Parts: sequence; structure tokens; C-alpha cells
Amino acid sequence: MKIGFYPGCSLLGSSREYNESLKAIAPAMGLEFAEVPDWNCCGATAAHSLDHQLAFALPARILALAEKAGMEELLVPCSACFSRLAATRYELQKNADLRKEIIDIIEMPYQGTVKVSNALEVLCRAAAANLNGKITKPFAHKVACYYGCYLTRPTELATCKRTEDPQEMDELMKVVGAEPIDWAFKVECCGAGLSVSRTDLVAGLSGKIIKDAVHRGAEAIVVACPMCHTNLDLRRDAIEAQSHERYSIPVLYLSQVIGLALGIDPRTLGLHRHHVPVRFPDAAPNASADSKKPELQLSGKDD
Repeated sequence: MKIGFYPGCSLLGSSREYNESLKAIAPAMGLEFAEVPDWNCCGATAAHSLDHQLAFALPARILALAEKAGMEELLVPCSACFSRLAATRYELQKNADLRKEIIDIIEMPYQGTVKVSNALEVLCRAAAANLNGKITKPFAHKVACYYGCYLTRPTELATCKRTEDPQEMDELMKVVGAEPIDWAFKVECCGAGLSVSRTDLVAGLSGKIIKDAVHRGAEAIVVACPMCHTNLDLRRDAIEAQSHERYSIPVLYLSQVIGLALGIDPRTLGLHRHHVPVRFPDAAPNASADSKKPELQLSGKDD
């Protein structure tokens, strides 16, 4: 299935591994990506807190470009970008005056015909249609599925059926051989865009998430958001300094876990880019879900 693709700033910078792993698994998932031409930053955290018009104009231009390219659906992997684009589409659909105002600003026609989808919903749909019989190396580990804020808030934009206890990622992890844990922090905030300005707050919030995941026996935390990954992975040193505890649990993107289960090379999936290292020994090809559990090896940073 051909689908529009908006990488956003993170997937070309700090979260390259998310971009790499999504594109690596796409053929097996029956997906073909068409990138939005001449796309711009969606405004992320800053725009909607500083300039009302800019906060709508930036995402609206992206959606208008997708419409112009003939796209019917747009995959937005970054959960924060998804929130901005989906919120803009929602607001412009219900407010004709605002829509006209924004169209005048972007100087482009906009009808609101492009469906905005996040990575979780697209991958769940693709897995149901295409993954059967393709799992060669089941990811036989206990995982904490972390949804964060943007996939479940606000409820008007949420694509998860149960916003307080979503199950979509958990079910997908079962398909690839993982064992999702039942835990209390799957939709708690990690600190989001305060990562730079208030790293101390992020360390406290993210530290609680990691502590609970480890306490409940998780061997990896699975995310679908670059900001969540940054706060749980890159900010691990600050988390450990504040909590006075050391945590070796890695944080993987949803797409990376799927890729590992498909037998794709870890470097192709960008696992070597993580701050908290993840090392998986080679497993026998065509392993079944009942085969011996592969060992999860963690050590110092990758070279």
C-alpha cells in the first residue's frame, strides 16, 4: 500500500534510527512511502505556545502539500508531529473562519481531505495484513509498551480505543513474539519538550517510568515517539544521577522490534545509535516462538 510520509525534523536528525527502521520494515509490511514534497517543520512544541496563527499555518501547509501531491493518507511517525497535524486538521474542519484565515496565510488551497495517521495505527493495520508467516526471529522478551501523551491525548484525536489503558501496541508486540507487561506508567508523561530547558523535571518523570518498567520485569521499553525515546534513552545519565540508581534497560522503537523479529540486521535498524546500548547475539534462522529465548545483552556504548 502506498502511503504519504511526513518524516518531520526528528527523523532526519536526532531520531534517524526511527526513520531507518521504518523504511527497513516497510517492504515486509506491504508499505510504500511517498514523502511529502517540500515539507516544513510542523512547529512542534514551540509554535503553539508562542503564535496561534503559526501553530496552524505550519501543519496546514504540510497537509496542503500532501493534498496537492494526491495523497489520501499521511503517515506521521513522530507522535508530537502527529498531534500537531491531526489537531490542525480537526480545528480547520470545524472552524470555517479559521480555515479561511490559515489558507490566506499559507497561500495554498486546502480542503482537509488527507487522513493523518500515526505509526502505531499504520503498523498495526499493516501487520494484520502482511506479517503472517514472516516472523523468523521472535522477539521473546518482556516489554513495557510506552504510549506516552500524544497517542492518547486529547481524546478527540486519540486513535487508541482505551485511552487510559491502550492495548494496540501490546497486541502488536505479541504478534512479533514479545510478552507485554501489565504496568502503571504506559500513558504517563515523560517530560516531553522540557528535555533541554528543564532536564531535571524530565529526569524525575522519566525516571519513574523506567523504575516501574524495571520493577515489573520488563527487559525493554518500546516507544513510538522520538521525544519519548530521547527522554528515556538519551537522558538516562540525568535520570540515574537524580535517582541514584543505574538502569540498563534499553528503549526501542516499535519499528525496531518488528525489524528484529523479521530478522533484519540490527545496524540497518539503527540500534547502534542508541545512548543505552542494545546487543543481541545471532539467533538461529527460522526460530519459532517456542524456541529458546534469545539472551538480551547489554554493555558499554557501541563503538
